[in-house]
Amino acid sequence: MAKGTGKVLAQNKKAGHDYFIEETYEAGMVLQGTEIKAIRAGKVQLKDSFVRIRNGEAWISNMHISPYDQGNRFNHDPLRVRKLLLHKKQINELIGLTKQDGYTIVPLKMYIKDGYAKLLIGLGKGKKNYDKRDDMKKKEAKLEMERAFKAKNQF
Repeated sequence: MAKGTGKVLAQNKKAGHDYFIEETYEAGMVLQGTEIKAIRAGKVQLKDSFVRIRNGEAWISNMHISPYDQGNRFNHDPLRVRKLLLHKKQINELIGLTKQDGYTIVPLKMYIKDGYAKLLIGLGKGKKNYDKRDDMKKKEAKLEMERAFKAKNQF
């Protein structure tokens, strides 16, 4: 199965808008029991989350996993920092690449693959405002062409 395939539970649409994604990595996560149940229920949000590397380990912060409904007193903290599972070689590669200016590690989407929750993270370089405007113009032009093509083939 390819990277980023499986049942998609959450997507960070803002990441594609704010960053040029140059490389992607698939990471597992260290989760508690109620967290995986909440993730399977689709109660996860990647909007403001980010990945940091500390002491040779990758950690994701600000990823919101809502408390599980039937979790009672064993429920988890929704915004706790969670450890990402990556190979040492991948972590060293990310450390080297993020030391270059403008690069950051951004979570792109969360999905279930072979029964495990996986996170697709990307190495991104921040976009300037004019890049964002260019992307919006290209997207609009593409939509306009599709509409025109659809209208032409209507009859």
